[in-house]
Amino acid sequence: MIRVKNLSKSYNNQLVLDNVSIDIKKGDFISIVGPSGAGKTTFLNIIGTIDTYDKNKNTSLLFNKTDLTKLSDDELSLFRNKNIGFIFQFHQLLPELSVKENILLPSMIGKLDKDKSMKNLNSLSNILSINNILEKKPEFLSGGEKQRVAVARALINNPSILLADEPTGNLDSENAEKIHKLFKKINKDLNVTIILVTHNKGFSKIANKSILLKDGKWG
Repeated sequence: MIRVKNLSKSYNNQLVLDNVSIDIKKGDFISIVGPSGAGKTTFLNIIGTIDTYDKNKNTSLLFNKTDLTKLSDDELSLFRNKNIGFIFQFHQLLPELSVKENILLPSMIGKLDKDKSMKNLNSLSNILSINNILEKKPEFLSGGEKQRVAVARALINNPSILLADEPTGNLDSENAEKIHKLFKKINKDLNVTIILVTHNKGFSKIANKSILLKDGKWG
């Protein structure tokens, strides 16, 4: 599904990712662990096409049969909207929008069919148990509710891959455990490929495979 070859990234002449390669199959659930500054988030952002990488003729980034290194910025934006869902440590919900509007925002940006989007919304609301908060504004939600809304937003366009960066970093242990179970359910029931970045070794164990990233290289 995803094939990364010879990927490097530098910031101010400091090498953050050092010629890393990886193959990720459809339905994989992979956690990437490592110390702060190891390059975990940078790797995730490059995979998600929201960060650049060091240009090199030997570098390739294939998503199914699409070579992402060949796409323009506009083409990357369209590809990202249709194929990739993001979940961050900070939920990034827009305060002026209701829960329902926040969730539907990616489908509106992608100009997807409204009926299909509403069907997806209803399905996700049931799975995530957020039916009763759809008309609320984010300020009236608990931390766990906000993160479940962020998960729904990430899944609204039926992405083939879900990228999660420290998604339980701001949650208490009870809500973190709920998110753990939710990720396993999404991976199993919806067959969504998940790449999870975390420094929490306990959380990393919910994945089918855990990989260490240290000093810009796989451990």
